[in-house]
This record gives sequence, C-alpha cells and structure tokens, in this order.
Amino acid sequence: MFVRWSNLTLDGEEQRRLPGYRDEAVVRRFDAPEALETRFYEVRARSVLNRVPAASRMPFRWTINPYRGCTHACVFCFARPTHTYLDFNAGRDFEREIVVKVNAPEVLRTELARPSWKGEHVALGTNTDPYQWVEGRYRLMEGIWEALRDAANPCSVLTKSPLLLRDLNLMRQIAERASFSACLSVPTLDEKAWRATEPHTPHPRARLEAVAELNRAGIPTGVLVAPLMPGINDAPEQLEPLLELAIEAGATSIGGVALHLRGEVRTIFTEWLQAHRPDLVERYEELYRRGAYAPREERERLSRMVRWRGAPGGFRAAGPSPAPAAEERSRGPLTIARQQALF
Repeated sequence: MFVRWSNLTLDGEEQRRLPGYRDEAVVRRFDAPEALETRFYEVRARSVLNRVPAASRMPFRWTINPYRGCTHACVFCFARPTHTYLDFNAGRDFEREIVVKVNAPEVLRTELARPSWKGEHVALGTNTDPYQWVEGRYRLMEGIWEALRDAANPCSVLTKSPLLLRDLNLMRQIAERASFSACLSVPTLDEKAWRATEPHTPHPRARLEAVAELNRAGIPTGVLVAPLMPGINDAPEQLEPLLELAIEAGATSIGGVALHLRGEVRTIFTEWLQAHRPDLVERYEELYRRGAYAPREERERLSRMVRWRGAPGGFRAAGPSPAPAAEERSRGPLTIARQQALF
C-alpha cells in the first residue's frame, strides 16, 4: 500500500489498469482549485531510467520522467502523442489524466547502484515537466535528486517552473560531486501569447527570476526560448525584452528552436490556430506543408533571432560546470543547451 503522502487531502479513489503496468493504478483527485478536473494515476514503475533511442540524435542517452502527461497544457507540447500509448488521447487527456510514478526515487536508487550502470549523464524534463503542479504534492524530485547526489551522477534539468528552487540545496550538493546544470523554458514575455499557448504555466518573469537565483547560487542555468512560433512570439518587440532579462539573469546559454508539429500535435495546434489565430492558418499550412518541421531557412531565421547583442549562444556555455572528470566538465552546460532540440 502506498502511504508516503497519505496525509494529502483527496477527494475520491478508484482503480484502473494502464497499459504497460502490471498492477492497477490508484486514481486520485485532489481537492484543490488547480486540479478539480484532473485525475492522478499512482503507479509503481519497474524502471525509471529510460534509454534514449540512438536515432533521436540527442547528446544524452538516459532520461527520467516521474510523471506522464502534463497539466501545463501547452498547446504546442511535442510530448502529447506519448499519452496515446496509455490509451489516452493527446488532447485533453494529456492535460487531465496524469500518471505519477510514486516509487520513482526508490527504483532510481536501485538502478544507480547496479554494477552495470556506468554513471552516464541523466537528463530530466525531456518529456513532461518534472516540476508541474502535481510535484508540489508528491515531491518526487527531492528523492530523485538525493539518489543522483548519493551516486555522484551527472545530470541536468529543463523546466518551466520556478518550483525547482525548492530543491536548490540538493542541486548544489549534486554540483559539488558531479556535473549539474539547469535550464528554464521561456518562450515569451508577451502576456497574450503566454496565456493563449501555455495556459497553466508559471509566469514567464517568475521563471527568469529563478534563472537569476540559480546562477547566483552557482548552478549554471540557461534560458530556452522555445518553441519560436512565427507570428505568435517571434516579433523583435517580443524577443528583445526577453533576451535582455535573460542576460541580466546571468543565463549561461540562450537558445531558440522553431516549433515542430509531429503526429497529433499538428492537429491540436491547427485547431488552436483556427480558434485563436485564424489569420495565421494559411501561413502555417504553407510552412509545414512538407512535414513536421518548418523549412530550413525559416528555422535558421528564428534561431538567429535569439543571438542578439552578445547574448550567449545556445550551444556555448559561459563558464565551466563543476565535475570530477574533465569529460563531464565539458559536457555540463552543453548538455542542457543541446537538449533544446527536444522542443
């Protein structure tokens, strides 16, 4: 029986079997305004270290995702199609049916202790946000950081939430023993664009304040301006204030990546355009007529827009990351910068 967070206020309880999990999930609803229409499926994972397919061309081979689905409800989220593997849909279900791997810290500690584990870099936040709303209730990241710290395992995190500041002391402890870096995703400061495309995310300025606090604490932290969406958040008057604040926050890297529309995300984003920005429908149909990615020249144009007035490039770190080995020192902030390709 799962009892660690039994003191939480809950409303209702049922069970459901999810594909890929041996035991039935306990389904909970929290009596909180932010989660009244959301169900949380507590599952016991058999493994939490996920190997990244070689074909993905990512600079890291391992990830950890303590949650599946995300209440941020970003209309452009590339991870939405992964929910279909659980017999959920990529639309509303991705935002309201959240899987919680309640035993993730314990399983991770066991996996890191195996003789076969070689201490490779582990990236968090590569699928759904590990610091989304529910993390404030389950607090899984504390145990995950403790396991990585005790194993002196290099790692990094990408998030849209300043909630990660709660774990700053643990991050500093990891950084004393291994390579560690962070990155905050901030696509725009524009209030209208933010509320329309990332309806349940923390305020962008709060994210930039978190970047500043992490860097002041000695944690190399960058800013990811992504996705860049033509006609929505790519105007100079939108980008320049964001870049100014990122530089003031001491961002160790600033990168921008163009929107890509793969699988069900294309349909969801197109429906959003039709409802909120019908003036852009024709433009996006042309940009993405050949597939999930915009034409190369458009991607390059958008990427250049964040390399502005001496801003640190998305593939260059402002300083070395503390690590016990030269290889990991060279890989710390760079890992986060190249992680941007996921968006």
